[in-house]
Amino acid sequence: MALSTDLAIIGAGPQALTLVTHLLQKKVNLRSRFVVIDPAGAWLCQWHHQFAALEIPNLRSPAVHHPDPNPHALRTFAEGRPDELLPPYALPTTGLFRDFCQSVLDRWDLANRVMAGTVQHLDLGQGLGRPSFLLGLADGRQIRARRVVLAHGGGRPQLPAWARQIPQTYPSHRLRHSSQIDLRGLSLTGERILIVGSGLTAGHLALGAVKRGATVILMARRQFYAKLFDADPGWLGPKYLKGFQAEPSWQQRWQMIQQARNGGSLTPAMWLHLRRLERQGKISFYEQCEVQQAEWKGDAWQVHCKTGADHNCIAHLPLDRLWLATGSQLDITHWPLLANVQATYPAEVVNGLPVLDYHLRWPGCNLFVMGGAAALQLGPVARNLFGGRLASDRIVQALVKPSRGIIPAVLPA
Repeated sequence: MALSTDLAIIGAGPQALTLVTHLLQKKVNLRSRFVVIDPAGAWLCQWHHQFAALEIPNLRSPAVHHPDPNPHALRTFAEGRPDELLPPYALPTTGLFRDFCQSVLDRWDLANRVMAGTVQHLDLGQGLGRPSFLLGLADGRQIRARRVVLAHGGGRPQLPAWARQIPQTYPSHRLRHSSQIDLRGLSLTGERILIVGSGLTAGHLALGAVKRGATVILMARRQFYAKLFDADPGWLGPKYLKGFQAEPSWQQRWQMIQQARNGGSLTPAMWLHLRRLERQGKISFYEQCEVQQAEWKGDAWQVHCKTGADHNCIAHLPLDRLWLATGSQLDITHWPLLANVQATYPAEVVNGLPVLDYHLRWPGCNLFVMGGAAALQLGPVARNLFGGRLASDRIVQALVKPSRGIIPAVLPA
C-alpha cells in the first residue's frame, strides 16, 4: 500500500532545505504534510561530499546566501568565528557553512525528516478528483502525493567528444570526470596529470594534485580568467533580473543565461595560487587549446591537440591521468522521471530547459521544479544558493495558497 502525503520533495540538497525552511516559516502546520526523499537518507550529503572530495576550503557565495529564511542568520552564527568569514565579501569556510546548516536543521527540527530512497518512477494518477502523483522507489515502495517538488541537480557529466570516443581499454581510474574524483587518499607522487577545464573545479583539482606530488597541465579551449563570482552580482537583484523577467523570448533568455555565466572562471585567489605554482614549475597552462585525440599506450596517455605546432609538444609527454573538469549538462528531456509527465502534459523545452509558470510549476499539474532547470524563469543564478531562495519564494506562494491560479511565466513589464 502506498504512503500518502500532501507534498513530496525529491532531493535533500541545499535548495530543498531552503524550500522547507521557507515553507515552515509561512505555515508551520505543514510540518506533518510533506516528505523529503533522497538516496542518502540525510540532508546535504552530496553537497558535503563534493566539498570534501575536492578539498574546497570555502564557498564562492557571500554569507547572506544560505538555506535559512533570515539572511543574517549565518553572520550571527559566525560571531564567535569571525576568521571563518573570508574578506572582502564574507565568504564562509566550508566548515562554518556545514556547522551552520546543522544548526538550521536543529532549529527547524528537520534532522530526521529525510526518507532514504531513490525515486525511479513518477506516474500521474487521480486523487480526490485532482491529478496526483505516484512515486515509485527503487526498493518497490510507493508514495502517493498531491504535489511534488523536484529539487535535485539533474545534470549529467559533460564529456568532450574525444573522451567519448576512447575505447574502454584503459584502467578506469586513469580517466575521470571531476564528479568521480575524490582527492582524499590519492597518492600521485611523480605523476603527470592533464586537467581539462577553465573553471574553479579545475583549479581545486590542480591544487590537490600538486599537493600530492604530481605535476599538472591545465588546458582550456579559452583563456583562463578570474572573477569573484560565477555570475555578476547584478543578477542577485533587479539590476539585471528586471530586464531578464521582461524578456518575452525564451530563446533570448537562454542566451542571456549563457552570456552571464560565460563558462568556467577562477576566483582571483585561486588564480594567484595557480600562477605561483606555475612559477615553481609544478603547473603549466595551455590556453586556447583543445584535445583532438587521446590514446592509452602501454601504461600512459598520449594526447594530440587541435591547435597546431604551438601545443604539439605534449604529444611526446606520457600522461598518467586525464581529469575532465568539463562541467555538467542539464537537459530535462533526458530525465526518466519526467517522461510520463511530459507525455501527459507536454511543456515547451528550450535547449534542455522547461518553460514553467511563474511559480515554477509544470504546465497543467502540481509538479514544481527547482535548481538549474528553473533557469528560464529565475536567470543564471537558478542553481546557486541564492537561486534556491528565489525559487522558494515563488513555490511557497503556490503551496501555501494552492487555489492560486497559474499566472503567466512572463510578467508584463
